[in-house]
Amino acid sequence: MAADKSIDEALQTIIRTESEITDLLKVVESLESASLPPVDSEKPEFTSLKTTNAKLKYQILHLQRAIAEEQAKAMKSMTNVLAVVNSVFTTAVRLVYPAFTQTKALVQTTTDEKFGDYKCIAAMPISQALKAAGQNTAPRDVAERIIAQVKNTPFIGKLEVAGAGFINVSLAPSYVSQLVHELLVHGVRPPPVDRKLRVIVDFSSPNIAKEMHVGHLRSTIIGETFCRLLEFAGHNVLRLNHVGDWGTQFGMLIAHLKDMFPDYSKVSHPIGDLQAFYKTSKKRFDEDEEFKKRAYASVVLLQNGNPDVRKAWNLICDVSRKEFESIYERLGVTLLERGESFYQPFMQDIVKDFEAKGLVKEEDGRKLVFVPGIEIPLTIVKSDGGFTYDTSDLAALRHRVDVEKGDWLIYVVDAGQGLHFQTVYGAAKMAGYYSDAVRIDHTGFGVVLGEDKKKFKTRSGDTVRLVDLLDEGLERALAKLKEKQRDQVLTPEELAKAQKSVAYGCIKYADLSHTRTNDYVFSFDKMLDDRGNTAVYLLYALTRIRSIARLANVTPEELLRAVETTPIDLLHAKELKLAKCIVRFPEVISRVMDELYPHLLCDYMYELCTTFTEFYDNCYCVEKNRQTGEVISVNMSRLLLCEATAKVLEKSFFIVGLEPVSRM
Repeated sequence: MAADKSIDEALQTIIRTESEITDLLKVVESLESASLPPVDSEKPEFTSLKTTNAKLKYQILHLQRAIAEEQAKAMKSMTNVLAVVNSVFTTAVRLVYPAFTQTKALVQTTTDEKFGDYKCIAAMPISQALKAAGQNTAPRDVAERIIAQVKNTPFIGKLEVAGAGFINVSLAPSYVSQLVHELLVHGVRPPPVDRKLRVIVDFSSPNIAKEMHVGHLRSTIIGETFCRLLEFAGHNVLRLNHVGDWGTQFGMLIAHLKDMFPDYSKVSHPIGDLQAFYKTSKKRFDEDEEFKKRAYASVVLLQNGNPDVRKAWNLICDVSRKEFESIYERLGVTLLERGESFYQPFMQDIVKDFEAKGLVKEEDGRKLVFVPGIEIPLTIVKSDGGFTYDTSDLAALRHRVDVEKGDWLIYVVDAGQGLHFQTVYGAAKMAGYYSDAVRIDHTGFGVVLGEDKKKFKTRSGDTVRLVDLLDEGLERALAKLKEKQRDQVLTPEELAKAQKSVAYGCIKYADLSHTRTNDYVFSFDKMLDDRGNTAVYLLYALTRIRSIARLANVTPEELLRAVETTPIDLLHAKELKLAKCIVRFPEVISRVMDELYPHLLCDYMYELCTTFTEFYDNCYCVEKNRQTGEVISVNMSRLLLCEATAKVLEKSFFIVGLEPVSRM
């Protein structure tokens, strides 16, 4: 939040320092033009005047440089209005009630426009604090004293005390118009951040030799959205796919591969159905003791780096990678694979380090790490001497902080792993692997349910394969488009693009639009509805907005010229409402980054689209002759509002992974 308010403070500084420069120039001018009698240049008075003159000139140069720097910063980011308003009221509270130290979230966005745009909630807690100190001051009186400090703030249009002492704040239309103009001139930019961070996002994480299923859907989609969001904000993001590519299961797969393709080390054999290959090897492992022994032996050889066994392991991993990459490409997901095998060389050091620090307890041959307040310990070495997921996760965390220099680690893993990660983070903290300066978040998520409200499965009770889900999405999207007779107006290429956009977009958006920590019901019928908060509705809304200028015969070049020559008039209530919604984009982005809940951005996108519909229904952008269809007049100011809305939607679409189409 400190960075959010810095831009507005900088703008205020620019105004103030420009005034100071003007005053200083007048002083310098008077000093230089003053008609002074001849003086001895060696006299102290003359030397003092020369020094003062030089200092004033230096101050002017310094202030001018500061203005240029602040203006450059302001162009790179958009104003977070909520943070700016909060900063103004925080300053006012400190002036009037210096003993009141609570400054966080003194201002909130209102949920009803009749109560203004924002509300300051400081009066009630201040009144309570004063009462505890023996001063009985009503909240409304406190509110009036705060208002007295902020009433002349230029970007605030109206202030009023409501209810028990809320201060309702309405922005000045001129200020809102200015912010929309800046968006059109400089584009959609992120809100300011304190500093650029090295962020490591761990997401998707399927298991090698097993197909991706619906359980991987949420981690993959949510993780990709986090990465796009943080990259948009300017952070340095490392996208890691912590695949399950190590462990005893590879022993049985390698042993089965040797039996099926004895010459695998010399001849490349395709494994057509890896899932069937896995099931067969698992069946043999469970039923055949001799096979089980060979499987365990293969694990030992793999861990010891045997070249032939490593080749078999790589062959199996490559088959899985191709299947994973196919799905990632369809979903527009980018990842760097860094599986459990990557951290194997570091695991022995983890165990030695924990032992050296006296953090290990031995029990039945196992090496355990207990974290205070948590009953279940981590097992960093099994009774057979092998390492575990616990060891791997500790090694990964340490590597991400020490080697990758991560400032912020985000684990996008289902909520069921909450206790595990809580224990891992606690143990890592005990070992000194990270400090309070490093932010770590386990962004857990709920389960995908079927329409029967039970865990989403096929009719036969099997886990739904992700590839089948995407294929069904394509089929249903095409059927929906044909039902709407879009195949009769779109070219084959446009229809195919719309089909993919709707299919993959509806799956992503249905996931992201639900609160991350909640379970949600997977329903193609609801996802493909063109009414309500769905991807189909949003895609259609953007396509419609983009068509307005085209139907008005206004070219992109003419729109660009209009940005420089046409003021954004916000005279109609619906114009002002839309503009205010547009400029809230940076505060929404800031909140999503702070809280890591993507549905907040989805809610905003839907609100922006419905607000635009209100505006379009009440404010003519283009007037046409009803008989001939000829364009009579174009309200360019309103067309610019359409353009600003589209720009914000397009950036939001990119963050959540929706692909806009020109025709739908």
